[in-house]
Amino acid sequence: MNFGLIIIGDEILSGKRQDKHLPKVIELLAARGLQLSWARYVGDDRERITAVLRDAAASGDVVFSCGGIGATPDDHTRQCAAAALGLELALHPQARDLIIQRMKDVAAEQGTVFEPDRADNVHRLNMGVFPHGAEIIANPYNKIPGFSLGRLHFVPGFPVMAWPMIENLLDGPYAHLHGGHRQTERSVIVFGAMEASLTPLMEALEAEHAGVKVFSLPSVDHPQWGRHIELGVKGSEADSQTAFNSLKAKLHQFGASLGPEMVR
Repeated sequence: MNFGLIIIGDEILSGKRQDKHLPKVIELLAARGLQLSWARYVGDDRERITAVLRDAAASGDVVFSCGGIGATPDDHTRQCAAAALGLELALHPQARDLIIQRMKDVAAEQGTVFEPDRADNVHRLNMGVFPHGAEIIANPYNKIPGFSLGRLHFVPGFPVMAWPMIENLLDGPYAHLHGGHRQTERSVIVFGAMEASLTPLMEALEAEHAGVKVFSLPSVDHPQWGRHIELGVKGSEADSQTAFNSLKAKLHQFGASLGPEMVR
């Protein structure tokens, strides 16, 4: 099972706000032996959001979409999800009840009377207008729910809300996948070599060790090692160890100057 992440909002692309979702979702997945396969950023443009969500649905991946599920003019995710999947929008009964309970709680906190027919309260119910067939994602922060459509999961853009909601999904319907992508990364610092000259070695290593990925991370100004290449392999514990031993043997045959080794 692959995992994808969509982050929606002009404020991210303009630099007004810095995205925090990508590193956090990577962290949440890694803690459960899983990994992120892809991520997409998209602004508040209905046509683009719809296209991205249509691709996400077609992928069959588990996808978390952060942002744009509110009820202001720049929130388009609910409408785009419906368009992408060819579904009608309707007020979700459970979402309605949760939003009303939230409004009652706020009124009680403020010492005011809850007025359900007041214009702003009626408008808030739009946050529960989801594509037909959507399932609720509970929001432990303020009760305003997100929603799921199969493997597509829509949560708010606020990290304080989004992250617990994603965690609950990972530990709920996807708990059986934990550990499924657990990998070990082993690498060594290589001095005085160029990537182009090491490419045949890397290709041969991947051909010899199915299921292992070879990676190369060059650096020209590292504060400790200066110009170097971090060359390594990534795979299961056993496969990565075998492939790494082969990698070092090939590097010695190549005559490479090797530095520190790392395991992650």
